[in-house]
Amino acid sequence: MKNYKTYFTKGIQKTYPVDAPELIRLTDQAYQTISTDTAFALTSKNPIDRRLDFSAYVLALIKTLHNKGESFDAIRAMCLAIVTEYVQPRNKVEEWVKRQLPKLFPTWLGQRLLKAFQKRVAVNQNPNGFVAELITDKNETYGLGYGVDITACGICKLFGKHGYTAYVPILCEVDKITSELAGLTLIRTGTLAGGAAKCDFRFQRRGDKNLTVN
Repeated sequence: MKNYKTYFTKGIQKTYPVDAPELIRLTDQAYQTISTDTAFALTSKNPIDRRLDFSAYVLALIKTLHNKGESFDAIRAMCLAIVTEYVQPRNKVEEWVKRQLPKLFPTWLGQRLLKAFQKRVAVNQNPNGFVAELITDKNETYGLGYGVDITACGICKLFGKHGYTAYVPILCEVDKITSELAGLTLIRTGTLAGGAAKCDFRFQRRGDKNLTVN
């Protein structure tokens, strides 16, 4: 597992070379408070909840920059630059592995893993966490046999509790980046952050001639 704080430190130092030490201190301080709301995620049986600790640090940075007087656009650009760098594969092996995952879905092993995944994500492990439904019908998933409907979003709950709901879509944008790293194009009609009843994740393999993106 990458040390995500290293990426935040480098990003802050690059953008704010003079103010970096103080901004890093304030971000760490804000994280200490915010992370009390996500401590459950570190041991949650729902694997989607695990991303909440990272999200807490993103929120801490957003809060710090907001208090500094930075605009939404500046904060968005900063967060996306850091997170995009963080999710990149560290080497050719990681890059290869990411692209193999979609090929695993139709296999016997892939189906067993998806069923096990469904059992964990469909249960509300914590009221502040995620709840999701796995979609395996090929007719509903552009032939891929894999999609996800998130019906309760831990990130929305976390940001909302701290008064930063408007910034949640920044993390929604990252889903497109991680999908592309897996050789997929994300097709999504709505998000909970945008007022929809669910976040629907559907995918098509990149380069598909029948690709349709809404």
